[in-house]
Amino acid sequence: MTSRADSAAGAGGVVAAEADAPPLISIRHVFKSYRRGGQVVPVLHDITFDVQRGDFLGLMGPSGSGKSTLLNLIAGIDKPDSGEVLVDGVDITRLGETELADWRAGAVGFVFQFYNLMPVLTAFENVELPLTLTRLPRRVRHEHVEAALTLVGLADRMEHYPSELSGGQQQRVAIARAIITDPKLIVADEPTGDLDRQSAEDVLTLIDRLNIELGKTILMVTHDRRAADRAHAIMYLDKGELSTAGDVFERSVREARR
Repeated sequence: MTSRADSAAGAGGVVAAEADAPPLISIRHVFKSYRRGGQVVPVLHDITFDVQRGDFLGLMGPSGSGKSTLLNLIAGIDKPDSGEVLVDGVDITRLGETELADWRAGAVGFVFQFYNLMPVLTAFENVELPLTLTRLPRRVRHEHVEAALTLVGLADRMEHYPSELSGGQQQRVAIARAIITDPKLIVADEPTGDLDRQSAEDVLTLIDRLNIELGKTILMVTHDRRAADRAHAIMYLDKGELSTAGDVFERSVREARR
């Protein structure tokens, strides 16, 4: 549990560092821009903060504020123009494309708004897909997949195709796929954005369990305040910059209720 004073002590005023444990994620002076025609469009400006292992951070802000871009940088999908992105001590900005792909496969689980399931594969096959890139024997892969689908409450839907599942069930399949390689980090980009209220609550409860019971570190971009309230802390981006530290003090309120 982190106090209000602890929150203020964190790099960038977001997540406090514990004296005896290095943060899982350290972002240092990150800048990112894109070219649009002949114009350079700045997206992130001098972003610095830490995220501790086992934390659950919500990223909020208006459209175009840089939330998804920041998530993509931390997940190794994109690279910054400058600055450091360290995950578990590895500066992923220095990795080559092949190294980065290998790193992503083992270190990060992805959950997206529109599920990104393969329509021609069953739920079982979609979850198994990341394991086909490993050397695990087929029997062991199948044991892992069955365990993951059981964890998300879909043991009876393993042979169903995405078109035969509800939106909430498809997102739970996507979450099972995200955790199948036992990653350190789960990044979720608007995971409830395409769901009805009850399905969204079910998915958020599941994400909460991954954090509390399995100790997964979670970064979640969301526009939904109800979803953000599940996080331990909320970080706000506006025009590519972190908001004032005072906005992050809601952390202590949520933590006090846990």
